[in-house]
Amino acid sequence: MYSDNDIKIAGDRPSLDIKRNRETAASKKSEPKSEDIKNARELGRIIAEKFIGDARTAEISDEGEPSDFEMLIQRRLLLSFTATVGFEQYCADDSLAGIAQKSFIDTVKKTDIELYNSSSDTGAFSFYYVAYRRGSEIDRRMGQTFAMLCAHDGDPVYQELGEALYCWFISTVKKTAQKLNLI
Repeated sequence: MYSDNDIKIAGDRPSLDIKRNRETAASKKSEPKSEDIKNARELGRIIAEKFIGDARTAEISDEGEPSDFEMLIQRRLLLSFTATVGFEQYCADDSLAGIAQKSFIDTVKKTDIELYNSSSDTGAFSFYYVAYRRGSEIDRRMGQTFAMLCAHDGDPVYQELGEALYCWFISTVKKTAQKLNLI
């Protein structure tokens, strides 16, 4: 049952109060500086180049033979996902993270359209987001999800590989963001 405590009485001029609150909130949000925008674009470009470089070197195994195709695809997806959450985590605000993400995507797409197409599976991203959002032991959960998506669920070798890839790439994003003064 509802009580009178659930009811809020509007002031004499509720529309003016709402407008004033919106203006106050809008004034508190500051536009990113042009230098920060430039640095966010640079962050996306640098991380994309590292991503592209990794994809090219990972295609050939240590024995000089082609690597496991499914594992390569999942590696790309994990690193692409890691770049996305890295931008969200290490850019000062959402707009800068979006700029870095767009620069990342544009650089990959312009450089290697095949790589771009194979690194943007939203189904895999959903699994990674579920693991990421749990909040604790993120690196371990990324490794477990990587192993599962590689059809090696529970395999400690694949779990450790996924964990190592996530840790390496998230630290790469962080270090680059620090160098560009985005943190």
